[in-house]
Amino acid sequence: MSAILETYARRSLSFSHGKGCYLFSTTDEKYLDFVSGIAVNSLGHCHEHLVSVIQNQAAKLWHVSNAFEIPEQEKLAKRLVENTFADYVIFMNSGAEATEASIKIARKYFFEKGKVNKNRIITFKGAFHGRTLASLFAANNPDHTIGFEPKVEGFDQVSFGDHEGLKKAINKDTAAIMVETILGEGGIKVIPDECLVGLRKICDENDLLLILDEVQCGIGRTGKFFAFEWSGIKPDIVPIAKGIGGGFPIGACLVNKKAGSGMKPGSHGSTFGGNPLAMSVGNAVLDIMFEKDFLNNVISLGHYFEKQLLKIQQKFPKVIDEVRGKGLLKGIKLKVDNKEFINQLFEKKLLVVKASESVVRLLPPLIVNKNEIDQAVSIIDQVSENFK
Repeated sequence: MSAILETYARRSLSFSHGKGCYLFSTTDEKYLDFVSGIAVNSLGHCHEHLVSVIQNQAAKLWHVSNAFEIPEQEKLAKRLVENTFADYVIFMNSGAEATEASIKIARKYFFEKGKVNKNRIITFKGAFHGRTLASLFAANNPDHTIGFEPKVEGFDQVSFGDHEGLKKAINKDTAAIMVETILGEGGIKVIPDECLVGLRKICDENDLLLILDEVQCGIGRTGKFFAFEWSGIKPDIVPIAKGIGGGFPIGACLVNKKAGSGMKPGSHGSTFGGNPLAMSVGNAVLDIMFEKDFLNNVISLGHYFEKQLLKIQQKFPKVIDEVRGKGLLKGIKLKVDNKEFINQLFEKKLLVVKASESVVRLLPPLIVNKNEIDQAVSIIDQVSENFK
């Protein structure tokens, strides 16, 4: 019997090693990994540059307190600021921590302006913002919150795409609107660019901060460093994690000067956040991601992947209802049971992950090539044949 608390329904499968887009089981079976640790292994498994940087840094210094300056942290923050909307960055260890920091920053901004009751945050049904108490009740998914009452107050939720409901939810105590630029767990639902523009306008007109959760859809996954960049807008606060560490635990919250103005020494902290080892890995990820044409290649491969998936949809219209997503964040909405579909993909050695609305998420490493996409497409085609 396992000594691990049973909070996951795990497959009876474990891996001994990985390389690139492939994982190898302890029984020497090879799997094509289109889960990537759920959009975490942005550069695949055991990328040579990341391995080298981790080994070098581990031989020098792992952790010191944030009571001291950390050069590796300063370097990563500067690079993020120079390449994004942000003026400041605060580091932590996970996406949930990053969204929690976003909530705190938004509320503290208005508190410091003397608007102590302006602290409510509008969120959207179907969202996922993490598993801590505040992030759970921000998303307010009944399957996730049951048993964890009393409810954390301060959130007003509206239906996804309900523009009038959103406007009605805004009142004098509303501080911010928080939404994933692309809903991941919610079914790979892309917020259209014009709607993001509309959200920015609503926030500006009502003195609200705009929080765009890019924990899953950011860090190059759509072909832009952030998914919201396609719309041309600039948010006030953006929590990130997953891909920025390439598999190493890193979270961060990026803010503009306005939103960050309320935070003072002592208003937030993290024991492990921003440690030298993690920051060295984050910088190594950016070394690769900021190479010329890296993101353009993601765009190109994303178009190719979508084109191939649409061919399968046209071939099996009674099986696949819709192809969703952007770049290398893809979802296929099924007309059949997604759990059984995923199981059959697994039997053919393709690893994927489910999402809401009977969606199968496809999240290959960003270093995937056409041959590996073709391999995945071929397996999806074979499995679709079984359900027609």
